[in-house]
Amino acid sequence: MLLTLSPWILLLLAVPVLLLGEGVVRRVPLLARYNLPVPVVGGLLCSALLLALNLSGLAVVSFATKVSTGGWTWLVTTEVEWAARPMKNLNLPLLVAFFTCVGLGAPVRILRTGGRALAVLLVAGTVLAVLQNTVGVALAIALGAPPLLGVVCGALTLVGGHGTALGFAPRFEQAGLASAATIGASAATFGLVAGGVLAGPLAEWLLRGRGKNVSGPAPVPLETSSSVASFFSDVRALGGLGRTAVGHALLIAGCVKAGAWVSFGLDRAGASLPAYMGALLVGFFVRAAHDGAGGTWLRSDVIARLAAVLLPLFLAVTLAALNLAELASVAGPMLVILVVNTLVSLAFAAWVVWPLLGRDHEAGVMVAGLVGFGVGSTGTAVAAMDAITRRRGPAPRAVALVPPTGGFFIDFTNAPVIGAFINLLR
Repeated sequence: MLLTLSPWILLLLAVPVLLLGEGVVRRVPLLARYNLPVPVVGGLLCSALLLALNLSGLAVVSFATKVSTGGWTWLVTTEVEWAARPMKNLNLPLLVAFFTCVGLGAPVRILRTGGRALAVLLVAGTVLAVLQNTVGVALAIALGAPPLLGVVCGALTLVGGHGTALGFAPRFEQAGLASAATIGASAATFGLVAGGVLAGPLAEWLLRGRGKNVSGPAPVPLETSSSVASFFSDVRALGGLGRTAVGHALLIAGCVKAGAWVSFGLDRAGASLPAYMGALLVGFFVRAAHDGAGGTWLRSDVIARLAAVLLPLFLAVTLAALNLAELASVAGPMLVILVVNTLVSLAFAAWVVWPLLGRDHEAGVMVAGLVGFGVGSTGTAVAAMDAITRRRGPAPRAVALVPPTGGFFIDFTNAPVIGAFINLLR
């Protein structure tokens, strides 16, 4: 029996999935010790249960993940698009709202003082993109596969993610790689899982005395509730903020809507950028204008709380709907390239970027963020950093610098890298 469940059921399952992940992380100390994010654990368990059900032969169950309901898609589309009731991913409003929080939550003064760390992150991400493509192409040739497959299983999907993969798919198909969109979606899904699972453990391994200047607060005992993300605690904290939280939420909604028009304009101009880019830019400009005028109304702690609610919901919806059977059926050359590129990315982060950032607490959190967006996505990067900082204490520079680097700046360097490899291999 083939059964496709409504996307709204998937949305309703988001909170139970988060509670499942939270319960498992609390009861399995090893997961908390290695900073596995709660939504990643819960989402992957849900998708694994779905895979087990499908393999049992009782039923083939999947979730529809796109909706055209006007009330849900209005914020993330322009009126020009919205009138046609376009199909949009269910998780898109959550994703765009989260990246709006990234833009609004990064004080200009911290970005200005980012200096060397910001430069290291951006250059490292760009070098990583070149490295992933080079390794991917070399392996593809060695395995007798099309060289372009190495780029798809390299920076296109690992540094780039689903949005970049879909944006570039027509160019890869024109260059001769058939089904580039399908291959890219599978490879990006692999990266999402790998980044979510590996970023936290790598940072924990580095922070356990593997540097001259490892500093920062002592890890929170695993029995302490604050060491594990609690969705309802964040919701209750927002409730306690009352009108302040409502005001910030309305501002975020306004930025999301304005960002839809910015993204529409960028798309018309031929820029292949993620769907959240417009809202992220609007958030940056609003925060810069607020800080430049000496404003005090915008509160980073409130924005961080709202982001702490939006991100787990986005990851829970995204990961719970994953079809893990697609990963299991990934063709041999693809799987080899993806695994090797993931290992190369981890080695690059640990042996090159970690020393350059200073081998301290902030460096460890930034390395987790680099692996998060360099293999998976900015969402998994932030989730991994959140898991670390809940145990080991705040890392304000890392939290301020990694999201705009992985969600914004890296797109301006990764796109030319991908384009150069396409032109070289066509």
